[in-house]
Amino acid sequence: MDGTVLVADDDRTIRTVLTQALTRAGCKVHATSSLMTLMRWVEEGKGDLVISDVIMPDGNGLETLPQITEKRPGLPVIIISAQNTIMTAIQATEKDAYDYLPKPFDLPDLMKRAARALDQKRRVQPPRTPTADTPAAIPAQQEDLPLVGRTPAMQALYRLVARVMNTDLPVLVTGESGTGKSLIARAIHDFSDRRTLPFVVATAADMEGMDGPSALVSRARGGSILFDEVGDLDEEAQARIVRMLDAFGDSAPRVMATSQRDLMERMEAGQFRQDLFYRLGGVTLNVPSLRERVDDIPLLSAHFLARGERDGLPLRRFSTEAMDLIRAYSWPGNVRQLENTIKRLTVTGQSEEITKAEVEMVLGNQPAIEPLMGGGSGDKLSASVAKHLRRYFDLHGGVLPPAGLYNRILREVETPLIEIALDATGGNQAKCADLLGINRNTLRKKITDLDIRVTRRRKLM
Repeated sequence: MDGTVLVADDDRTIRTVLTQALTRAGCKVHATSSLMTLMRWVEEGKGDLVISDVIMPDGNGLETLPQITEKRPGLPVIIISAQNTIMTAIQATEKDAYDYLPKPFDLPDLMKRAARALDQKRRVQPPRTPTADTPAAIPAQQEDLPLVGRTPAMQALYRLVARVMNTDLPVLVTGESGTGKSLIARAIHDFSDRRTLPFVVATAADMEGMDGPSALVSRARGGSILFDEVGDLDEEAQARIVRMLDAFGDSAPRVMATSQRDLMERMEAGQFRQDLFYRLGGVTLNVPSLRERVDDIPLLSAHFLARGERDGLPLRRFSTEAMDLIRAYSWPGNVRQLENTIKRLTVTGQSEEITKAEVEMVLGNQPAIEPLMGGGSGDKLSASVAKHLRRYFDLHGGVLPPAGLYNRILREVETPLIEIALDATGGNQAKCADLLGINRNTLRKKITDLDIRVTRRRKLM
């Protein structure tokens, strides 16, 4: 990797780390804490790549992007930011950033992206003139939406949303209940070129009657139509959607759909039309469950607490023990359940600090294990285990299984439980023992007896 990289960040540690890493990779590096200095270097013709933070002492890195494009068309800019919301990814894309990474970033990942930016000759595009209608200038009407997250899964989702929002491709948003599927669909519309046109959420009733589909298209007026939980529609409604889509002409609305059901599985079972499946699946966006983005829980919690304060509720904060418990919970209702829980904690609490006891009391009456996905039956873990055991007995053809069944079954459950708990706690045995509610020495003995490999992880910058 060679070339000259301009680094702009007000964090001295980040400037030092990037300078050392890029220099070792063979690059020349100019680093500054000032956007004014960065722009002077750009105007002087220096640099083959810019890596810039967003919030700087003398300005905003995103707002500087059009100036860089005007002065040096084709100069790639990688934006890094601690503002981990969907708006940052959308604004970076709209302003023609080469790439976007949230803080804290993975250094090897950033180096790979920098290498690609230096190797790839970007197509020169005419500079854009921001208008009052561009997403960058839109008032932050989306700030109340819990579309925040710094985990890789959410950042990958944000980048994909930013890439597809101004295309005409149909979008299918999948994920469990409460993950925010409809919010993603709404964000795609609100920040797209269709934002001034209607956003219509279609129901099964909208598809009824001879004029139902045509009336729906008329209401949308070339905007966007969302079929919420399309997997729940009956065969007749599905057929009407197919006929409606086939009749689309010029100025057709964009079609989006959400589903918490596995549509592929339902299609294979004959419960979902194959032609509709392929018409809706132009781009599929999967919204991760809260269990898959545990590191975003403190960020979301702070977001909901701040919203409560704006709404006139008491200002509260989580104790360390309370937040540990919040992170350890399975959240079967995902972000929606987390939001309602925090609202209840905010309203019912007395002191500023939210204690572990309060969290235990609020979560005590809620399910601790999420429904198993894929089967569509909403079975709990115990029901799934019961089915597995019945089948195990049935396979023996009326003859009892070998003796020692109790310990064999416990081992089957215990091993993945400990392995997943260790992975969730980054291999920290003290945290894992606390999460499981067992003694640390007991955990060590089980790790040895079950021959479980423990791998410690650490977060890179």
